[in-house]
Amino acid sequence: MKFVTATDAGLVSCHACGHVQPREREAAHARCARCQSPMHVRHPDSLTRTWALLFAAAILYIPANLLPVMHTASLVGDEDDTIMSGVAYFWTSGDAPLAVIVFIASILVPMLKLSVLALLCTTAQRRSKWRPAERTKLYRLVEFIGRWSMLDVFVVTLTVALVRFQSLAVITAGPGAIAFGSVVILTMLASMQFDPRLIWDPVDEDKQQPSQHSQDRPHE
Repeated sequence: MKFVTATDAGLVSCHACGHVQPREREAAHARCARCQSPMHVRHPDSLTRTWALLFAAAILYIPANLLPVMHTASLVGDEDDTIMSGVAYFWTSGDAPLAVIVFIASILVPMLKLSVLALLCTTAQRRSKWRPAERTKLYRLVEFIGRWSMLDVFVVTLTVALVRFQSLAVITAGPGAIAFGSVVILTMLASMQFDPRLIWDPVDEDKQQPSQHSQDRPHE
């Protein structure tokens, strides 16, 4: 059973408002009839933009975990704390569940998002036909997690708030917090720029080739 796609039906969807309208093949710069945004059959330069955002997020992921996310200045002295030192603090102080939450939300989840997006971009660029349904589910999972990505920033803020410090202390955000927030934003943008239809393009081409060969074959 062959499913008719929007492209086969001559339709195009607006990436801004979702409005579906007939595709104007003659128009070089067609616009949406509802919001006047430029119409594109696919996301322009999807892989290039996704790779660029992904590389930037991967580079910033290193200082986000190595640099201090907060600086504490008190009468006792100054102290810098990273995300891992916060995890270690909660673990040694008896708050193991909170330590696990901070580790998953601030370290494990961003690393998984980077790994999954890199896998999707690599397979799409190579036009791989490997498990397209599972790769689509992975993309949907990353997209769903992206809606809760600001939870990572909230966890870092919670870490700062729950650190037990003496009175007359001054806490300021460190460079690690800026790098960490940038990683969250860049991974969200990367998942938005990736076009999941690239996963199914090689599969659809294989389905169309047999039918074309049967049409080209002369009738006996």
